[in-house]
Amino acid sequence: MEQFVNKVAESGIITLDLAPYMPTEAECAEFDLKPYLFREMILREKDFRAALLTTDWQQYAGKHVALFCSADAIVPVWAYMLIVSYLEPLVSSVYFGTADELKKSIIDSRLKAIDKADYADKRVVIKGCGDVAIPEAAYTAITYHLRGVVKSIMYGEPCSTVPIYKKPAGPKQQAI
Repeated sequence: MEQFVNKVAESGIITLDLAPYMPTEAECAEFDLKPYLFREMILREKDFRAALLTTDWQQYAGKHVALFCSADAIVPVWAYMLIVSYLEPLVSSVYFGTADELKKSIIDSRLKAIDKADYADKRVVIKGCGDVAIPEAAYTAITYHLRGVVKSIMYGEPCSTVPIYKKPAGPKQQAI
């Protein structure tokens, strides 16, 4: 009887799924300054400070917060600083920018935390599809992070990959 051999399993290819590195909606929150502005255009210091005192800051507890102003208004820098002073004791982090920019920042820091030594001289496939939407920024970041240490980088699934990078036998490294 002929025995089936799983060539993918025997190839030594490591599949890296980026989904676990993606922030969830529950991890992130937004703080838009617009509702705190008079007529959504002008920051009145006294009213602004009073409104911050009545804000339920617990809703941000343990989250990564995107801090921004969606109105086309001139906001003094100290206003953002004041908001951060309320958020800091409660939140995981504060990012100045939109929620999408915050998520890219979280992804980037999580991918940079991957121990490159685990992938040294390995053949790595960056998983290309799944249930979680992976932004292009994540693929860019992981390629940049691992390129200098891996034997090769591929995109897709172990049974069907697109070659991205292969470490040459000589001293020079190049994309393929």
